[in-house]
Amino acid sequence: MSTNQSRRDFFKTTAAAGGGLVLGFSWFSSEAFQPQVVGTAAADAIDFNAFLAISPSGTVTIFSPNPEIGQGIKTAFPIIVAEELDADWEKVKVEQSPLDTKKFERQLTGGSGAIRHSWERLRKAGATARALLIEAAAQQWGVPASECNAQKGMVVHSSGKKLGYGDLAVAASKLPVPKEVKLKANSSFSLIGSRVKGVDNKDILTGKNLFGIDYKRPGMLHAQVQRPPAFGLKLKSFDATEAKKMPGIVNVVSFGNKVAIVGKTNWEVMQARKAVKIEWEKEKDLESSADHDRLFKEMLNGTNVTVQRKDGDVEAAFKNAHKIIEAEYQCPFLPHSPMEPMNFFAHFKGDSIELAGPSQTPEAAQKQIAKMLNIAPEKVTLELTRMGGGFGRRLNTDYAVEAAELSSIIKAPVKVTWTREDDMTGGIYRPAVRYRFKASIDKAGNMTGFMLHGAGLNAGNSTRQDNFPAGAVDNLLIQSSDYKSPITTGPWRAPITNFLAYAEQAFLDEVAMAAGKDPVQFRLELLDKVQKAPVGKITYEVNRFREVIKLAAEKSGWGKKKKGVSQGFSVYFSHASYVAQVAEMTMVKGKPVLKKVYAAVDCGIVINESSAKNQIYGAIVDGIGHAMYGNLTFKDGAPQQENFNKYRLIRYNEVPEIEAHFVNNGIDPTGLGEPALPPTGGALANAIFKTTGKRLYNQPFADQDGPLG
Repeated sequence: MSTNQSRRDFFKTTAAAGGGLVLGFSWFSSEAFQPQVVGTAAADAIDFNAFLAISPSGTVTIFSPNPEIGQGIKTAFPIIVAEELDADWEKVKVEQSPLDTKKFERQLTGGSGAIRHSWERLRKAGATARALLIEAAAQQWGVPASECNAQKGMVVHSSGKKLGYGDLAVAASKLPVPKEVKLKANSSFSLIGSRVKGVDNKDILTGKNLFGIDYKRPGMLHAQVQRPPAFGLKLKSFDATEAKKMPGIVNVVSFGNKVAIVGKTNWEVMQARKAVKIEWEKEKDLESSADHDRLFKEMLNGTNVTVQRKDGDVEAAFKNAHKIIEAEYQCPFLPHSPMEPMNFFAHFKGDSIELAGPSQTPEAAQKQIAKMLNIAPEKVTLELTRMGGGFGRRLNTDYAVEAAELSSIIKAPVKVTWTREDDMTGGIYRPAVRYRFKASIDKAGNMTGFMLHGAGLNAGNSTRQDNFPAGAVDNLLIQSSDYKSPITTGPWRAPITNFLAYAEQAFLDEVAMAAGKDPVQFRLELLDKVQKAPVGKITYEVNRFREVIKLAAEKSGWGKKKKGVSQGFSVYFSHASYVAQVAEMTMVKGKPVLKKVYAAVDCGIVINESSAKNQIYGAIVDGIGHAMYGNLTFKDGAPQQENFNKYRLIRYNEVPEIEAHFVNNGIDPTGLGEPALPPTGGALANAIFKTTGKRLYNQPFADQDGPLG
């Protein structure tokens, strides 16, 4: 019931409830910082630059160019512009911009790099418009611009005179654009750093059509595509005689190694798909998980390696060591499993094509589709929809290219929708990787040598050779091996580091224990070594590393005994940000239970505290769930987990309390969508060891023998 509901309606509701008292409220009536989201800017709006327009009515429209995948960029970009513009946020409208390579650079979502790339550009866009509005007001009043300032959508003179942005928009738009503008001091931010609700929140909660899966066009056909059921198979033949007789079916066609069923509704297409008889034939080796185990052993024991980094002489360090510590860690392939399966709309018109859908890399899709259809890129228009998750899967363009190619074949507008089974068995997985570590320590407990060999299946370089503890060890060797498998892989949230961080941090805990040192103090000593006597190339900032470690230890009460509680520590640097975590576990009925995770984060200036914490919470939950349960196995080239009935995800009752804290150092923003995930597995594994005495070397943890099995 809305707060402005009439008294008569209130009593009707009360009566319907059987006479009991019914108290109603609105989710949105008192919602702070909730601008209107629009499809297009007001007709009379005047563009000041690529990022904003102001109408004479006073409406400020801020354009958000980057794809929204749940990371909050559609809110964050406008916040930055509005802050420098001194706009009244409650009167701001936000518009998702379509792909426009002439107006925007890096119009993509990936690598936790959007804010880093656009931070200064967005600030200058808002500040430039503010300067023009102030100058327009000053000219109208016949006063120096220095006597005027902007305040919440108005220009104010020192005498108290005021003019709204709408009153100044036309005049301001005709002034020459200043070459240099002064940006605000961080201390004067009022919107940046506050808690701002997502601009799409209301539409999401009320079921508005925002996502690609919702997208519709009049006359649009629907399609599903049958792809090879195993990696290494190709299409031999198909018979669609019976399928074509079924209600609503328009066509069944093949292209590449695929068969597309096209019809009037998605349901009719799903039914007809079952009636298509397809014969496949072997093209490459049909790999099973047992084959992968053999390949990993061959790579780790072989000599076909690429040396990624070498400092000093590790063999000499190992020869002269007081103690040697060795361990091996492995992780499986993983699907991305976004809640919204892949989908895309395409309408080929002969010399041009219209596209719409959820893409993290719209420009890449545009270029690939233009090349495939032999048309100019500017003839490819792409409307961006919100994405129901992606985690790197939508960095690939295969599903968009697929829809475009199908539309060009059937000469009709069509939307291709993947089923959950298509999504989980269709490839572009996180690569499977295995790591072998070896470290040496002297009698004083100093780490004198460190060696890592990473072996991957379609992982490329499965190491991050310049990441910590590189630079802190006199003798270090990082090397990698890779096998080209027919199983397709691609970026998965925090590529490579999503597993490497767990392995490194779990191993460093073993080294610290062998050295007789506290795990936190051990890492701090290594960082002291980097600062005082760095070895080779250093790509991380020691002070930022140290501060998140100290903050996590402080907030979690590290080292202070808590009855029945065991703690595990982890810290990692990725995507230019630093995150330290402490996981707390207790034993419940003989089983270790994760109760709480503390996170200390240095991502520079926080744009939106609400969204920033949500990113941290989500990354930690994702990290826990996949470390504990995520597993994709293969038999004869086919994935054995086809849906969530076989692929285990974390459940609500398994999510611990999470407490996030930020280091407030005032530096420009760095990444946040991914950095909180990598350290999670390490903190969890180290807490499990503290609780049970058992070291875990393979993911998923729940599949291992012992207290979690």
